[in-house]
Amino acid sequence: MIGTIRKHSSWLWWLIGGLTIISFVYFFNPSQRMNNGGARGTGNFGSIYGHEITAEDFEQARREFAISYFLQNGEWPEKSPSATPAYIERQTYSYLLIDQKAKDLGIHISDDAVVTAASGALRSPSLMRLFGTSQPVPPAAFAQEVLAPENLTAADFERSLRTQLAVGQLEQTLGLPGALITPQEAGALYDRENQEVSAQAVFFSASNYLSQASVTPAAVAQFYTNNLAAYREPDRVQVSYVAFDASNFLAQSKAELTKTNFEESVNSIYQKYGSTAEFASEKTPEAAKAKIRDLLIKQRALVDAEVQAKDFVTELYAMDPVKPENLAALAKKKNLTLATSAPFAENGGPEDFDAPPALTKAAFQLNADSPYAGPIPGAEAIYVIALANQLPSAIPSFAQISARVAQDFKTQQALELAQRAGTNFYFTAAVQIATGKKFPQIAVASGNTPVILSPFSLSSSEVPEAGDRADIRQLKQAAFTTPPGNASRFVSTADGGFVLFVQSLLPVDASKKTTDFPQYLAQARRARAGEAFNLWVNTEFNREIASKPFFQQQENQLAGAGK
Repeated sequence: MIGTIRKHSSWLWWLIGGLTIISFVYFFNPSQRMNNGGARGTGNFGSIYGHEITAEDFEQARREFAISYFLQNGEWPEKSPSATPAYIERQTYSYLLIDQKAKDLGIHISDDAVVTAASGALRSPSLMRLFGTSQPVPPAAFAQEVLAPENLTAADFERSLRTQLAVGQLEQTLGLPGALITPQEAGALYDRENQEVSAQAVFFSASNYLSQASVTPAAVAQFYTNNLAAYREPDRVQVSYVAFDASNFLAQSKAELTKTNFEESVNSIYQKYGSTAEFASEKTPEAAKAKIRDLLIKQRALVDAEVQAKDFVTELYAMDPVKPENLAALAKKKNLTLATSAPFAENGGPEDFDAPPALTKAAFQLNADSPYAGPIPGAEAIYVIALANQLPSAIPSFAQISARVAQDFKTQQALELAQRAGTNFYFTAAVQIATGKKFPQIAVASGNTPVILSPFSLSSSEVPEAGDRADIRQLKQAAFTTPPGNASRFVSTADGGFVLFVQSLLPVDASKKTTDFPQYLAQARRARAGEAFNLWVNTEFNREIASKPFFQQQENQLAGAGK
């Protein structure tokens, strides 16, 4: 398997681990292993293309898959209900198969390509949603809050990126037969996806029927009884915490760095990587250098904060007897600010401060025997926490949430009224359209306002006039399954629903097609190549892995364990 990051790839180390100038090396100890119940430590792992699979090979591939899954889905596969142990097993073997085929074909992934991929990974929507930001996730935060808590290393991250890049190259090679789509075939696909429909809609929104909803105390109480599961609160905890904020160490960090060859390091990083995506938003060289400078100062400040946090934790763990209140006592002694979080669930985390995911994980592992955790690195601070309260899953009493239940009941009643009105309108419209009446007239006569929609096609990403009253996929389904001159059946939505009247199908814009077609043809060929590559992977997996006794035995063991 591919080894650790090469010595000359200093920028890659800085990008994904914040290791230039400052030291986070202990976060990336190659001897660490991800604590994962889905892994197999011993046994027969079989072979692929005549190469024996060792336990180490299997573990590395599983870690690569875990990182890739996290970047795509924002959660680890072992914590996802949809990722069963059998699924993880299969994906791990797929990674092994792809890696071995890439080796056999002599595919080489350059360090520059890995740097670019790492930068892109830190901009992934799922990762930015997890961190609650619209900006790329800082490399140090990713290393400390995502990789380290799972005992994953920078080398694991690099290997996962290299495997994904190898997939791209294999797809170009092995998917080539699927790319042989003709211009005529692509032209027909283009027409189908880009032909627009002219339509009108009548929307039935629940909010318009709230005043008609009948709400009585007895009905609300019955609604609560019928929907108890919906009001169940999950297990929650509260923690007391001390935050060692990096901002308190910035001046100290800057002063320490200026005693070194700091500016030479900044200039060197800029000369090598100032044109990469990491600094693409900076308009001038000085702005890019300022960003590099600020990042390094902040990373050094986090190290200084952690040093102080470790000293604090050493004294905390020396206190006897061990009890959660010791955190407050020591914080008072050190003149540090102690705060207590609001209750939070494991799948949500604290909402009252910007806590790293590792803090949430640690909080739910606290108990009377182990009431502390830390230091826990965050993007802006280092945390030490103690258990403050544990709130088991429970359903609040009706008295506690009666106002919320009443509002939910009223909303449900309004939704039902809106959908009943929409269904009745459809039947009325269908009959009157058959007699020659115009849809706008039918709508107005029934007290509804028809909305003229902007023309849209199967490739459209939105219909502005619909707003949040209908999903674009529902509009497309109704539009392209309803003959022109007819109204669709009533379509239920979360907001209520709609009836769509299809006026006509518009001709494809010939001039736009001429302009767009070269790029569309290339995209269509890439898509077909991807389909061909996926078919190759499935075929090879069945031949090299799924049909072999070692794999069938493992599948049977997983099934027998009730997984």
